Amino acid sequence: MGADADRRYLGLALGLLSAFLVAEVVVALAADSLALLSDAGHMLSDVGALAASLWAMRLAAQPAAGSWTYGLKRAEILTAAGNGITLLVVGALVAFEAIRRLAHPPEVEGLAVLVVAIVGVAVNVAATAVLARANRASLNVEGAFQHIVTDLYAFLGTVVAGVVILATGYVRADSIASLLVVALMVKAAWGLLRESGRVLLEAAPEGVDLDEIRRHLLGTHHVLDVHDLHVWTVTSTLPALSAHVVVEQECFNDGHAPQILDRLQTCLTGHFDVEHSTFQLEPAGHVDHEAEMH
Repeated sequence: MGADADRRYLGLALGLLSAFLVAEVVVALAADSLALLSDAGHMLSDVGALAASLWAMRLAAQPAAGSWTYGLKRAEILTAAGNGITLLVVGALVAFEAIRRLAHPPEVEGLAVLVVAIVGVAVNVAATAVLARANRASLNVEGAFQHIVTDLYAFLGTVVAGVVILATGYVRADSIASLLVVALMVKAAWGLLRESGRVLLEAAPEGVDLDEIRRHLLGTHHVLDVHDLHVWTVTSTLPALSAHVVVEQECFNDGHAPQILDRLQTCLTGHFDVEHSTFQLEPAGHVDHEAEMH
């Protein structure tokens, strides 16, 4: 599945949500429903997230040039972090208003809430199904997907709130449903910020054991030591590794060093699925001339 297919899925989901957003805002204002307004606010962040994801995918597709030695691939990670932040901001605003309305609940038109929420469930199910076909290994796509899934759960909660209001007249159900939406927003935001933060701070990819990598590299014939080992993620699905590898002097004398390099890279590709690697092969005494090891 290529980036072109992902862009088509994102574009289709964006069209579905944008059309429904306009209708929901109109009904929410007419019905004075905070649950619908909170859903609309979250859906607005969904629309923004999808639009930003499409933009980031176009930037990431640009080739490396000049000082941008990796191109703009990390634009997708920045977008994922932005999606997490918008979820937190919208969630804070909705939580504040929900708490205020719990204390002083206004009249809410339960039927309007229920009808719009049911339509919202249908629209979000369709958008979720579309975006689920995209490559969710990309943190950028996953961020947009989490926005939509959270909104789907929010609409399900709003359906319940509408039923409760119609059946019992308990209008506080609208605010309670909004607080449940907030909890889902915070959960999704935390996951996005945690994962994007790991990439931006250049932590080793989750599940990668540096000690295990070191053991495998040291198991290569003629390798004496491995230091300055670094593993990081350039962007989703693009891990990178660099290391200084001390090899026996005879490898340089007899021209055997290129074969050692081939074995090291084959080891990484085969055992750890790391295809972008840089090794500095050096003799045993070279470490004494290095300014700093890290």
